[in-house]
Amino acid sequence: MTATTGGVIAFAAVMAVGALSPGPDFAIVVRRAAVSGRARGMATAAGIAAGVFVWAVAAATGVAALLAASAFVFTAVKVVGAAYLAWLGVRALVAAARGGGGTLGEPAGRDDTTLPAAFRQGLLCNVLNPKAAVFFVALMPQFLDPDAGVVDAVVLAAVAAAVALLWFLGVANLVAAMRRLLDRPRVHRAIDAVTGVALIGLGVRLAAARF
Repeated sequence: MTATTGGVIAFAAVMAVGALSPGPDFAIVVRRAAVSGRARGMATAAGIAAGVFVWAVAAATGVAALLAASAFVFTAVKVVGAAYLAWLGVRALVAAARGGGGTLGEPAGRDDTTLPAAFRQGLLCNVLNPKAAVFFVALMPQFLDPDAGVVDAVVLAAVAAAVALLWFLGVANLVAAMRRLLDRPRVHRAIDAVTGVALIGLGVRLAAARF
């Protein structure tokens, strides 16, 4: 179908289910909002939404399908994405070892993460995840006719980004609202350690995955 009202609503519902699934995007938003505050958590959420938009457009235009069909390119993206997640995880563990509460790799008590850097973390975390390519390659054709126009593709991509943005903004704001409870060195260390292990585990899982 093209981007009819019913099709857009159904697409948004499927995207909502996908967004609710726990993964690296969720982990970095939680950590960034807990450690760096509401604004940087929201910037990370915006970066993830931008990544979702990129993948949705790529799938609608056939670029994502070409990537998925190329074993070399797909494996390269998978390896880079896994390495990036592992790098984020290691940095979080380093922050935990230094006392918690710093940026990725910064000493405790020092948080100079800029909004653009937080946005970039969210964007790269999503764009370097080939699972997103597989997801959108499978999903988009169900909601777009082969002769669908550019407007239809952009509408669905915007809906996908909006759903992801709303969900992760909600996560960032919820965690930030709890920051007074979380703003203790011991809690920061625990958050850094848990998210660090989770990100490394997700990176290993991504590297070993066969799609």
